[in-house]
Amino acid sequence: MDTRTSPIRLRLTQLREEMSRRGVDALLVPSSDPHLSEYLPERWQGRVWLSGFTGSMGTLVVGAKRAALFADSRYWVQAEAELAGSGVELVRIQTAASPAHLDWMVEQVPRGGLVAVDGQVLSLASAQALKTRLDAAGIRLQTTPDLLDAIWPERPALPAEPVYAHAAPHAPRSRAEKLSLVREAMARQGANRHFVSTVDDIAWITNLRGSDVEYNPVFLAHLLLDLSGGQLFVGEGKVSDALRAQLAADGIRLADYAAAGAALAALGEADVLLLDPRRVTLGFREQVGRGCRVVEAINPSTLLKSRKTEAEAAFIREAMVEDGVAMCEFYAEFEAARARGERWSELTIDERLSAARARRPGFVGLSFSTIAAWQGNGAMPHYRATPDAFAHLDGDGLLLIDSGAQYLGGTTDITRVWPIGQVTPAMRRDYTLVLKGTMALSRTRFPRGTLSPMLDAIARAPLWAEGLDFGHGTGHGVGYFLNVHEGPQSISRTVPDAHMAMEPGMITSIEPGVYRPGQWGVRIENLVMNVPAPTPEGSTFAEMLEFETLTLCPIDTTCLDRSLLRDDEVAWLNAYHATVQQRLAPRLRGEALAWLQRRCQPI
Repeated sequence: MDTRTSPIRLRLTQLREEMSRRGVDALLVPSSDPHLSEYLPERWQGRVWLSGFTGSMGTLVVGAKRAALFADSRYWVQAEAELAGSGVELVRIQTAASPAHLDWMVEQVPRGGLVAVDGQVLSLASAQALKTRLDAAGIRLQTTPDLLDAIWPERPALPAEPVYAHAAPHAPRSRAEKLSLVREAMARQGANRHFVSTVDDIAWITNLRGSDVEYNPVFLAHLLLDLSGGQLFVGEGKVSDALRAQLAADGIRLADYAAAGAALAALGEADVLLLDPRRVTLGFREQVGRGCRVVEAINPSTLLKSRKTEAEAAFIREAMVEDGVAMCEFYAEFEAARARGERWSELTIDERLSAARARRPGFVGLSFSTIAAWQGNGAMPHYRATPDAFAHLDGDGLLLIDSGAQYLGGTTDITRVWPIGQVTPAMRRDYTLVLKGTMALSRTRFPRGTLSPMLDAIARAPLWAEGLDFGHGTGHGVGYFLNVHEGPQSISRTVPDAHMAMEPGMITSIEPGVYRPGQWGVRIENLVMNVPAPTPEGSTFAEMLEFETLTLCPIDTTCLDRSLLRDDEVAWLNAYHATVQQRLAPRLRGEALAWLQRRCQPI
């Protein structure tokens, strides 16, 4: 990167000139939008535009003389490369929830100075922490206007893709039923109004889907409910007349996307508004009418959509079969191509695996960008090959593939690691220890209501015993034809809260890993669902849960260090492979079936 003419440096210069004109000492740019989404429409990718760092998580702070990007260990290698020569320094943090950017900002801004942030993209919970820290340092906070508008003339417009219905049979619960459940929860909170901004919650409540956010079948909207109707604030022309009529039949009226703030401002003394402080922005909170009383609590839909019904679970199991069939067909093609001496790259893998999934019934799209990572690239948990930077599968080593898809009946996410050529004892050891972690948590039984972060150490224990660890969470919730990452549960080293209690029907990933920078990475991931478990006689717990492994794809056994596995672990692996073969074999033919049978042989 030419440090004199870098577009990032030029943008930072323009921004600092604008900051100086407005008397701003530092600008905070979170990775966020007005819906607090993880994956952002291009309009709100200001952190990417200003820094060049393309990772999905990270916080940028631009001061008068210094700029810093705060990222956790999943992104350190990627951030170092993308920030080189940009004038933005990387600050390594241990977790995404770290407040290190607040401390850094306070060091850069003098007492009495001014920090700016776009309040329309700052969560209420984050705003409270920010204000507390700045107040203690005697620093002022400004939340309007959005400074990027002044220096980003080509800023993308809002997406205009159409909204469509997620219809029966794949949507087993009707819109009316979901609205009734949400309103029952509102009544328990004493609220007669409820404002929802998170797009996956809105998609679930309304049984609607869209394509405004890459990989997630959601659309940009806000929703203001009352006890008998509601307003859906959405872009003009995105909802067809037929769909508008269906919504009206359930009491949902359409309004302009930009009118949500005015609707909140119109609330008065007769209104009690339910807001989720973790899922609504400061900008919207500040627009609520002064006479309106606000109740802060989790969005009822966040809890409701995390607990899949039996009907939804049946569709999810079918989606897992289709996904497994696609992967078997791909891996059979991959091994046949290698046997013919074809030279594949990470990009080839992405292209061919995506094509295999696209042939399956009910396929809608990928659930995230495929991670096909050869050797050292696998040590970057969020690596993505691009036409400008990718590797060929030359030589010996480990290939990590993390991929998933959106089907009308479910969302998938799976990681497998495959040895290519000769692998070293160290690779086998890492691979086996990671698998032991995956199996340890997969086999766990626990009391219903266990807080999900309490389970994290179970997957890490086999790695800890050997002095190893990984920097990301062990597991994230997964939506039903919705976001591949959803809450409230999270198997991670986060501070637990009551909403993270494990309940029947929740789907979560299990994905421990080991990462050797510049050498290789190992991660083995399945999706699991909480299901009732037998309660032992004399148990002190009323109900127990266990995990049903949903993902159906062989786990490589040729890379194992057999000496590290106990007999009960071998039994679990063999039983898993017997299930995979039983479920997938009837849908496969020819080389794909032969590949499945070879890969499911007991050890």
